[in-house]
Amino acid sequence: MATFNDATVGTSTGGTTPDFSLNKKSEPRVRSVQYGDGYQQRIRYGLNTNPKSWDLKWTAKSNADADAIEAFFDARAGVEAFDWTPPAGGTSGKYLCPSWNRELQYANINIITATFIQVFEP
Repeated sequence: MATFNDATVGTSTGGTTPDFSLNKKSEPRVRSVQYGDGYQQRIRYGLNTNPKSWDLKWTAKSNADADAIEAFFDARAGVEAFDWTPPAGGTSGKYLCPSWNRELQYANINIITATFIQVFEP
């Protein structure tokens, strides 16, 4: 399994570190039942009930770094998970990148946006 970091992706130092501000989303898996008298009952659904998703952005990346990041995403094509550690003391986990976008802002200046979704697998 690949790891999304500078050494594996092949970017310059700090090339895979996303820019701040990051958007972290939690959407716990919950099942609920609404009874006729207005009473509602909720329960967690599944083993890993609170996956995280991250909206990330890399700005002012050179063509070489942007190519390397995009090639990493293309190689996994939203199917193969990879290891990633969120910035600011996050815990490493397995993630998918189902969508990303590359903007060619100027000559040799690129902006990449991507969504990482936490998955739970062996």
